[in-house]
Amino acid sequence: MITRRIFLGAASVAALSGCTSIGSRELSAPAVIPQRPVMPAHYGPVLDEGYPIPAVPAGVVPERFWRQRVSNPFPGEVPGTIIIDTSTFYLHLVEDDGTAMRYGVGVGQQGFSWGGAAVVQYKRKWPTWKAPDEMVARNPDLEPYSVANGGMEPGLMNPLGARALYLFDNGEDTLYRIHGNPEANSIGKAVSSGCIRLLNQDVIDLYERARHKAKVIVLQSNPALSVGLT
Repeated sequence: MITRRIFLGAASVAALSGCTSIGSRELSAPAVIPQRPVMPAHYGPVLDEGYPIPAVPAGVVPERFWRQRVSNPFPGEVPGTIIIDTSTFYLHLVEDDGTAMRYGVGVGQQGFSWGGAAVVQYKRKWPTWKAPDEMVARNPDLEPYSVANGGMEPGLMNPLGARALYLFDNGEDTLYRIHGNPEANSIGKAVSSGCIRLLNQDVIDLYERARHKAKVIVLQSNPALSVGLT
């Protein structure tokens, strides 16, 4: 059945590309329907610790931000080091054989406000999220999730997602986190809140690979990206 959408799509292509004449007949160029790249199997649905994580929808996360093993762009760093470049929206985990596992990330306002080195002090599966007092002061609606009230229970809509890596500097909590995230469309973008967010499928993978007390380097090579967070 020819739908209005198909009819209008074909008409627009013909208007842009012109028609081909054969004798007295004119044949419109066929409409080209773009194909969404097929998502890798590791972005399919996952049942993790009893929580059903949905598949990452096709056509939302650009292919360059899909998890993949690449040549190590940081050969001066020891294996196990995590490097986050907020200007490219990439997180690299340095490996032993000249390679690195690369993940696409979204960077929140807190993620743009700090750069330097830290360590992964500890990791948590399905963590509780506690709204800092200053955040509650700005948004009283978050009072039920304050530190005093015990925070938000783990779950798919918890801001920390399926996993969180807690970053410390000289034994002090930096309050920065590498964490999961249910919003696939935030990967590769500057966002209004949070620190360094990965797809839940990716943060689970990173959690298993990241070492205790791993060095974390946050590069702020283009601070202008923090302007106009969406």
